[in-house]
Amino acid sequence: MSETCLRLERPQEGLVVLTLQRASRMNAMDVPSMRQLKATLDQLAADRSVRVLLLTGEGRGFCAGLDLKSVLDGQGRYGLNATESYELQMVFDAVMRRLRSMDAAVIAAINGVAVGAGFGLALCADVRFASTEATFHVGAVKVGLSAGECGISYHLPRLIGAGRAFELMLTGRPVDAQEAERIGLVAGITQPENLLSHALACARQILANSPYSTLHTKRVMWSNLDAPGLEAALDLENHVQVLALMTQDFGEAALAFSQKRSPQWCGR
Repeated sequence: MSETCLRLERPQEGLVVLTLQRASRMNAMDVPSMRQLKATLDQLAADRSVRVLLLTGEGRGFCAGLDLKSVLDGQGRYGLNATESYELQMVFDAVMRRLRSMDAAVIAAINGVAVGAGFGLALCADVRFASTEATFHVGAVKVGLSAGECGISYHLPRLIGAGRAFELMLTGRPVDAQEAERIGLVAGITQPENLLSHALACARQILANSPYSTLHTKRVMWSNLDAPGLEAALDLENHVQVLALMTQDFGEAALAFSQKRSPQWCGR
């Protein structure tokens, strides 16, 4: 590849900050960039020491979705056939699946526009914080495509309710940071200069809990969003909790509670 579209930082043990850095394109991603992102996420997923992944963008954009110029010819025409178009879709599909299935808790720090696939990336995160300058756009419905892409039609109604999701996806109107917070799309908003520190503070709160607790809380939450009913949800919770009671970390937590001190996690 002629350019590196990502920056990887490890500010402390267990925490990785992944920054999209195609700022000149508002972090819009072409196929090579998305393949690089997928490969990087694969590497992080295989690293058991990574417990929290913080995803953000460089410059004024979080991610402006597909870099449309990368799939148009010199006359501005789209020339991919059906097979090529499906392959293009699968490149973006693979990134969404990988990000959504990470064992690490994923925090999105949305610093600017999140459009189309960029909106999809934000929705794949477990926790979202936004700059006051962030905006969310479905995008595709405004250019003759379906708004259902990159997992948006799955995640959005689960986060904000089907009624609101239908309205946003059918109109394609932008959602600013204030509305995003009001409807539950993001957990909080902050001034641009404070966004990263705010997201890092959340990451450190997660890291203060035991590895079993955060991993299995995440798994239970995502699984029970699709649970067929309360009984199935309770069954999963009960199995996970019984295993938790058998861990060394729970024993340490109980002892630390009785001794009025902070627990020291061993991850077992």
